[in-house]
This record gives sequence, C-alpha cells and structure tokens, in this order.
Amino acid sequence: MSTLAPTGTRMAPPSGHSLLLISMLGILVLDHLTRGQNSTLIFTKENIIRNCSCPVDIQDCDYSLASLLCSCKTALLWATEPLSYSGHLTVWFTDASALGLLLNFTLVQDLKLSLCSANTLPTAYLAICGLKRLRINTEAKHPVPEQSLLIHSEPREKPMWHTGWQSCTYVSFLDMALFNRESSLRSYSIENVANIANNFPSFSDLKTFPILSNKSYVVTFIY
Repeated sequence: MSTLAPTGTRMAPPSGHSLLLISMLGILVLDHLTRGQNSTLIFTKENIIRNCSCPVDIQDCDYSLASLLCSCKTALLWATEPLSYSGHLTVWFTDASALGLLLNFTLVQDLKLSLCSANTLPTAYLAICGLKRLRINTEAKHPVPEQSLLIHSEPREKPMWHTGWQSCTYVSFLDMALFNRESSLRSYSIENVANIANNFPSFSDLKTFPILSNKSYVVTFIY
C-alpha cells in the first residue's frame, strides 16, 4: 500500500529572531497610535495638581483609575503666562477656587469639566480663549446626563498655541454657578467687541491682561 505525498508545502514556524522583530514592530505601532490619541486630564487631589496624559477616556472622578491607566505628573502652579492645550482637555474639580486655578485664562478648544463633589459654586466667571466645544458633568451633584455645547465652528480661528492671547478671537466667559442647576446648558454671543475690558468692566481680572484691547472679539457667555 503506497503513501500519498503531501500536495502542499507547510511553512516553517517563525524563528525566535523573527518573533522578536514582530513583537517590537507591534509595540512601536501601538505606541504611535496611543500617542496620537492621548488626551489631557488635570485634577487636584489632596492640594496637589496632577497633569495626566491618558490613552483612553477615564470615568469621571475616578482618581484611582486615572493613576493606573494614565501617565501623570505633578504640575507646578503658573503665575505669569496662561496655559494652552491644542487637543482635548478634561478638568476634574471640587470647588470654585480649584477650577479657577486650573482654568482661568486658559487657551483650549475642546473642554470637558467634571464636578467631583456636591459643593455649591458661587456666581463667578472664568475667561477661556478659543473655546469651540464644552461638555460638563455634574453627576456628583445632580443625577443628570452629561451636557454638551457647541460654541462655534468657525475655521477662521488661527492656531494660537505658540502666540497666546494676542491671537485670540473668541473669548468665552463661563459662569461657575451653572454647576448648581439642573437646567440645560445655555450661551449667547456678542460679535465685534472692540475692547473687552472697557465693555465689561465687571470682569476685573481682564484689566491685568492689557493685550485684550484694540481688537475685534466674539464674546460668549455660558451659563
């Protein structure tokens, strides 16, 4: 009885060297994709500011999960120049002073704010430059779904991450008291504002930023 020869050719398994190269390539590709998708998360914990780069969305106010999945470092307080963020920024906060410290005069286009306590916030305004989209989460205070607001979608806002407020065209004022209410997030805008500090004298903090003058702005109030 004769034995039939195999009709196909079986490929030899990869050698140890080939497996090592494949593994290294996979790690490099994954690292590249992760870097491109990372978002910034900032929060205060025990009077310490943590600045994190996260490859995935973290459940709001889950500090332990953020420390586990994100690359976090302690951030220093800034005193002279406002910070800027070119990508998505999430801020977890527990009170008005913490939010003001983390966000006032910040340059950011895509922002999410999550209140991580049941504290009542005062009627006080934060100035934000270049804001296009805002999301807020108040689940720690009110059991309502996350809200989202599109401020503007104009492409004429030029990149400003290296030029600061001098190139800012859109300025948003966010009322921190909105976190006390269960009503819908609302806003209204005023165009062609020539001098913000003179037109809105109640915002005393603007007087410390002389660059906000002699220019046409779109001013949005979020409440």
